[in-house]
Amino acid sequence: MTSSLLELACRTAIEAGALLLERFGGEAHGVGSKSSGTDMVSDADRDAEALIVERILSARPDDGILGEERGGRAGTSGFRWVIDPLDGTTNYLYGLPQWAVSIACEDASGTLAGVVRDSVRDETFSASRGSGAYLNGERVHVGDAARLSDALISTGFSYLAAERAAQGDVVARVLPAVRDIRRAGAAALDLAWTACGRLDGYYESAMQPWDLAAGALLVVEAGGVVSRLPGVGPSGGGVVAAPPQLHDALRALALG
Repeated sequence: MTSSLLELACRTAIEAGALLLERFGGEAHGVGSKSSGTDMVSDADRDAEALIVERILSARPDDGILGEERGGRAGTSGFRWVIDPLDGTTNYLYGLPQWAVSIACEDASGTLAGVVRDSVRDETFSASRGSGAYLNGERVHVGDAARLSDALISTGFSYLAAERAAQGDVVARVLPAVRDIRRAGAAALDLAWTACGRLDGYYESAMQPWDLAAGALLVVEAGGVVSRLPGVGPSGGGVVAAPPQLHDALRALALG
């Protein structure tokens, strides 16, 4: 069962990523905003999500859906798909090659299978519960940095000004304690890159389920630790993801 779910997620993420890549760098259509004037959405997001939902429901019509753009659909099977059709919309619309498709499938115990597809780099990160994390079919593991002072840490920011101000206070606290900070603008890729050791850790508050469902599973299956952070405003809580030897120290910094 799990292997078929993961196969469906991989196949669908690759197809949606190809749709997005074909339009990447071209004229944007249907651009609007959501939670704030800087939280953008476009027809590319909507069309990618429509494709993903159609492929999943064609294969599994009784499953539930939670998507960033089209909201939720209750199911009867006990499985729910959590979809971010275009994580990194701002990057995408600006022509920055840092965006991804994120698809996860949940059951009553949590995330069962997850995929993050980076079409620009032709990289597919995948994981299923209890079976490890993979990049294009090769097993990956979190990094081995022993000290936070040697760690390259990634983060992200809210679209709401008040929350961004609070997150700025956290960055000011974290930055002197680590090797450096990166902010690339796509949470799913931040988590995937933490899973394969390109980053030593990641933290962010103000996240939604579709931001982290697939990526958090990747980190855990790659040997890392993932815990939730309290929110800094109405956008909700966040996450800390890092190798075991760094997690607690990074979490303590993020909490203040």
